[in-house]
Amino acid sequence: MNSEVPVIHVVDDDPSFRSAIGRLLRASGYEVAVYESAHLLLKKLPAVGPGCILLDVRMPDLTGPELQARLVELGNALPIVFLTGHGDIPTSVRAIKAGAEDFLSKPVPKKTLLEAVDRALARYAQSREHHDRLAALRALVEAFTLRERQVFSLAVRGKLDKQIAFELGTSERTIKAHRHNIMQKLQVNSVAEAVSIAERIGLLAGQ
Repeated sequence: MNSEVPVIHVVDDDPSFRSAIGRLLRASGYEVAVYESAHLLLKKLPAVGPGCILLDVRMPDLTGPELQARLVELGNALPIVFLTGHGDIPTSVRAIKAGAEDFLSKPVPKKTLLEAVDRALARYAQSREHHDRLAALRALVEAFTLRERQVFSLAVRGKLDKQIAFELGTSERTIKAHRHNIMQKLQVNSVAEAVSIAERIGLLAGQ
């Protein structure tokens, strides 16, 4: 379980707002990092760790939605909660469609803000768990021998042992032994489970 204290990254060009939000969040037990511009956040892009971004919409140079798009391009996984005094429905719809966790209007009640932050952190934890699980599955497959990888690739595409043996120029008995080893390494009991793993790690993409 991740014991790191979540960091809330506040990006807003209003000094008084940054200060007020920072005090509120710290009093609620969070670590806070503040940035006066979107460019500053990009320069000090947060390392991997639990947290979220509270992001203003209208800022000089680079707006909140523009920063959101840039972060998506960079593969940054921190959820975004927009906070704005200039919100409108089209902007909020675009932000949510682009993956924002929430879109709140200033001034935002403490309870509403903290609930949004909690949802964003829960989303981050869920995303991180999914990412870690996929990484673990990929590591299991990458640990296969070359022959095991070949057998696995063919088996999850529905090939029978006899067909795999013919294609790889070996005996059906040898293929059965490789399949047994593969199932043990993946800790699964059926081909269907192995196929599910192959799909999740992208091995069957485009099939």
